[in-house]
Amino acid sequence: MPNPSNLSVKSKIWIENENGQVVFGTGRLYILQAISRHGSIHAAAQELQMSYRAVWGKIRATEKRLGHDLLDRKTGGVRGGGSKLTPLARQIIERFEKLNDLTKASADELFRDLFFSASRDEK
Repeated sequence: MPNPSNLSVKSKIWIENENGQVVFGTGRLYILQAISRHGSIHAAAQELQMSYRAVWGKIRATEKRLGHDLLDRKTGGVRGGGSKLTPLARQIIERFEKLNDLTKASADELFRDLFFSASRDEK
């Protein structure tokens, strides 16, 4: 068995609907966080180095799969448009971040138990 102190476990989680379609994951988390920072889908897309269309498509797909809006949008005009997160979007971000943190902590603990304990047992 390799030295476990040179190893680490990685995990990635996402939420799917009953059809196996992604509803939420790290990518959508980053999108919503960027929109929250900038108040704009366009600016969020620039920050994330994505096209506006790709960002907008992911948001629309998630809203459709959830059956709820994630953004309050204002169209352009003299003062310009903008987007801000709905309370539901903020709640999803908060809960997903917690789920992600707990998943990573659990995976780290399981890794230590299985690999570190196993290497001690083999000696």
